Amino acid sequence: MATQRAATLSGLLAILLWASLAVLTAATDGLPPFQVLALSFGFAAIIGLLRTAARGAAGWAELRQPLSALALATAALFGYHALYFLALKRAPAVEANLLNYLWPLLIVLFAGLLPGVRVRPAQIAGTLLGLAAAVLLITRGSGLNVRPEYVAGYLAALSAAVIWAAYSVLNRRHAAVPSAAITVACVGVAVLGAIAHLLFEQTVPPRASQWGVLLLMGIGPVGAAFWLWDHGTKRGDIALLGSLSYLAPLLSTLLLVVSGQAQPHWIQAVAIGLLLLGAWLSVRKPRTHASAASPTR
Repeated sequence: MATQRAATLSGLLAILLWASLAVLTAATDGLPPFQVLALSFGFAAIIGLLRTAARGAAGWAELRQPLSALALATAALFGYHALYFLALKRAPAVEANLLNYLWPLLIVLFAGLLPGVRVRPAQIAGTLLGLAAAVLLITRGSGLNVRPEYVAGYLAALSAAVIWAAYSVLNRRHAAVPSAAITVACVGVAVLGAIAHLLFEQTVPPRASQWGVLLLMGIGPVGAAFWLWDHGTKRGDIALLGSLSYLAPLLSTLLLVVSGQAQPHWIQAVAIGLLLLGAWLSVRKPRTHASAASPTR
């Protein structure tokens, strides 16, 4: 049980790191998305390989994994980001982000299909409250502008959500693979991102400050976060992690406000309330059988 709690905490730390991605991505303004993808994952891969080399033979042994595990992680990491970038280009950011943030709810629903995993009704309710909070944060209470010409973008955003949720749940099948092996997937994503960049984009030299931001991305939300998430999804409470994943858009919005890149709005306070209520429902323990079996009048 202690091992599961530690792994769940690991996944929660990944969610907290992802909250910084929007602020860091904003600082790469002007750089093509696939170039950002290739460079940030490139830094993550380099850092991972340096750690591996420092551990010697034991470190290199951790990178060995079945082809199925490597293919799953690489396809998910690259596919999710590629589809998300496509969604932002083909549809308004509001609708694209809203559809993308269906992935925490999908994780909770998919987790119920895993053997030995029980999703409590309170966790589903908590996740739905998190979704409601995300809707308020993204739309600020206004309506959505759904138009037929944006269908390709909508489908890309929804596909990205399905891919990330499916990966997070299917990753549990490879629990025997060390989380350090995610370094190999980062190498693969960096290479695929570079190929996509060379095929579809024009290279823009990053400024000195942007190199620093790309390094920070590789260390945190694009590096350590995936290692932590890998550990969390393999050994932690996957349904609870799905519920708590709505912390990412909330904290991301708050960081944008604090950094001056977004304006404060009363909707944010409402969203915080909904999210806190949803988190409480998700983490609270059900009454024990002894309590439920107490004599009735």
